[in-house]
Amino acid sequence: MLAVLASFPNPEPALPDGPDLDSLLRGLTALPAFAGVARDQLALMPTTGLAHDHVTVEGLRLEGRAVLLRVPRQSQFAFNAADNLAYQAACFERVAASARGPRLFGVLAPEEGLPMGALAVERIDGRPPRLPADLRALAEAMARVHSLPLPPEGARAPLADHRDPVAGALAEIEAQAAFLPEAGLDPESARAIAEERAWARAYAAEIAEAGTPQPRALVLTDTHPGNFLIDSQGRAIIVDLEKALYGAPGIDLAHASVYSSTTWDVATSAELEIGDVAAFYARYLQVATELSGAAWAARLRPWLLPLRRLLFLRAVTWCAKWQVLHARARTADKAEADSTEDWSAENSDPALIAHVAGRVALYLSPEVLARMRSEWLTPGALTDVLGE
Repeated sequence: MLAVLASFPNPEPALPDGPDLDSLLRGLTALPAFAGVARDQLALMPTTGLAHDHVTVEGLRLEGRAVLLRVPRQSQFAFNAADNLAYQAACFERVAASARGPRLFGVLAPEEGLPMGALAVERIDGRPPRLPADLRALAEAMARVHSLPLPPEGARAPLADHRDPVAGALAEIEAQAAFLPEAGLDPESARAIAEERAWARAYAAEIAEAGTPQPRALVLTDTHPGNFLIDSQGRAIIVDLEKALYGAPGIDLAHASVYSSTTWDVATSAELEIGDVAAFYARYLQVATELSGAAWAARLRPWLLPLRRLLFLRAVTWCAKWQVLHARARTADKAEADSTEDWSAENSDPALIAHVAGRVALYLSPEVLARMRSEWLTPGALTDVLGE
């Protein structure tokens, strides 16, 4: 799935007035570190996404760090409130060990007036990445997260553990591809996607037959550039961590640098040259070698371009799915649309919906599909770096 918008004009939240600050204060002050916080210190930030509200705690610093309350409005994994909080808390705790994610200060349990609970985390002061200049910082941040030791199997919960990332990616692609016949694609676009799906099936079968172990690590999953901030030291900090899991590092790298990610968010939009993308991967491999050793980087390298192709397919089939569900919501019975994923069914902001529709149409156009596919179909800077 493409990344949730981070900086586009968004509709009002599901609860138009935002979270109940009195309930939020009650839950917050139950935590010893926040016992002295007053109601007037809580300030609701402008809405910048669909899944959370964000509230600052003004005038308070813990261990020299500002505090932000993340208040879920929904679980994007359809978890109940307690499981959703436990999953997100684990994401913050584990990524923070890399020094490239916010610290977790506490968990506010669900209660009346605060049905999904909340997390108290470090508020990162920073700016959106500027591409391509900040690609080096993004590469380093991901390398540091991926270099964290992989816990024993029994210690990975509650985070998801994708034991076969290639098969998992293909399953998601095929489920979304069910919407392709209804998406009204240009015949050239349909052919391009069909060719990539045929490649993906053959690749997954080859990997399964060979039984080659796939390099896995703690990964961030939702790594489009708009989910990072650049701090005063020039470090990239990932600020949206609710989808971290154990899986394939190559998916993170692809999601951060494919055309459909780098042109998605207004605040970070950039059309990268192939040399920029190649330099991004080269920097990642350099840092990965420094942190995890040459053997790890060498083992990882052959997977990076195939996983980029799979991420591309995941993104464009999601576009087809969104296009179909959006059309259904406009022209048919509301019950026929999947309201959890069709933003038009949940939101009424014409600017948001128009923007998403425009991006989706662009990414499904023959010209853009050809542009993205040229990265691996045409030998050049990227294939040179990744050894294909």
